[in-house]
Amino acid sequence: MPYLLGIDNGGTMVKAGLYDLDGVEIALSKTDVPAILGKDGIVERDMNVLWSVNCKVIKDVISKAGIDPEDIACISVSGHGNGLYLVDEAGDPLGNGIYSTDMRAKAYIERFEKTGVCDQIFPKIMQTLYPGQLAPLLAWMSDQRPDLISRAKWALGCIDYLRFCLTGEAFGEISNMSAGGVMDQNIRDYDNEILAAMGIGHLRTILPPVRPSCQVCGHVNAKAAGQAGLKEGTPVAGGMIDITACAIATGITDESRICLIAGTWSINEFISKRPLMAKGLLLTSVYCIDDYFMVTDGSMTSASNLEWFLRSFFESDSPGYSVYTAADEMLKSTLVNESEIVFLPFLFGTNADADAKACFLGLCSWHSKAHMLRAVYEGIVFSHKMHIDKLLYLRDPPEAVRIAGGVVKSGIWLQMFADILQKPIEISSGTELGTMGAAMCAGVAAGVYPSMHDATKAFSKVVCTYLPDEANRHVYEKKYKRYQKAISCLSGLWKEW
Repeated sequence: MPYLLGIDNGGTMVKAGLYDLDGVEIALSKTDVPAILGKDGIVERDMNVLWSVNCKVIKDVISKAGIDPEDIACISVSGHGNGLYLVDEAGDPLGNGIYSTDMRAKAYIERFEKTGVCDQIFPKIMQTLYPGQLAPLLAWMSDQRPDLISRAKWALGCIDYLRFCLTGEAFGEISNMSAGGVMDQNIRDYDNEILAAMGIGHLRTILPPVRPSCQVCGHVNAKAAGQAGLKEGTPVAGGMIDITACAIATGITDESRICLIAGTWSINEFISKRPLMAKGLLLTSVYCIDDYFMVTDGSMTSASNLEWFLRSFFESDSPGYSVYTAADEMLKSTLVNESEIVFLPFLFGTNADADAKACFLGLCSWHSKAHMLRAVYEGIVFSHKMHIDKLLYLRDPPEAVRIAGGVVKSGIWLQMFADILQKPIEISSGTELGTMGAAMCAGVAAGVYPSMHDATKAFSKVVCTYLPDEANRHVYEKKYKRYQKAISCLSGLWKEW
């Protein structure tokens, strides 16, 4: 029986999922991958370690499933968008891989804004440049590490690097490259004028050929087969960035719904047959379905803030203790209108204000840890709502919201999303939507499914819906206005830190 292998490389975890052709998860493996943190917002990964961790989860998921690697019809990789992974002529890593939350190129963004470069290239790239994107990282690398960039054969994204490790062939998958500030979205290809405007025209030759998500982009070579326990010659699809993988895994195939991902980033997105753009909007990129674009707004303001709070205040060595279960139980002890604490979830930055910092506002002596916890949950949802409000300037309100990320494990948090957004929240089947979306892509590339529409019929099933409680509407509207006012009033003061 043939199977599909999906691999997902997110912000903290590497995962591999094996699926049958009916979209049933046969086995799953996941493990942490260490980050290398440095001054000035540096966030990197050892590229050799990253590949070895991918090999580990691939071997493990095959072992758990008890299948013959020969039965894997196709492989596809999902992972974080942008960042930069350089390899030399021999295919070896040049330094560490750079993650998408890296801030070293912040000064380049400021320069591009002041000199008018952002305005000049905006009609083509259709996105707001940010430091962790491919283009500004290349500009930084060209100036600051000419010793490395001069030896580079290819400038790859995360998924492109891992596919390169599997096949030895270099391609730039289009959902990632279209999000990197290097492409003209109108023609879906690299643009020399864009590159020249940012001072990286000379690096055009190290950008790999662009390929669609669902096209076979090589086959597992002998070296990778030995390292990952795969069969040599297994086809490998182009893959897609994780925000696209999660969207397609939730069944986003038309414009009736939007997708929300509560992970390291607050990701809020919908698809459109027209490339839509607006100043201040994060990005428009190419979707994994022909003729569709993905319109996205987001920031690093989501569940990573909750993880920080739980790690700081909920740690326990008790056997069987689940910090997330404990948090949910504590949250249930508070009422919606009991406390008016505001939490601004800006621990890792925000595009609401470049200088903003996270903080609690309105604390009083009678408040407990439970009240602070509720404020964290609410603040994260409010950040998602701010992004969704921006998206709704470009389209009509959706019929419902499909949601992905760790939030799906918390019923009380999902109800909060429904009540604050005042929209039905639909939960899709599958424990890891990144690996599922990648596996769907593999199925289309292998010809198992004629199109992504057919793949979603097999994989994407809504298993639960949370309906908004009208009784909570006005309470949350009042809290949301206070949240927005807090950001506005603190603007300017944050520069003091």
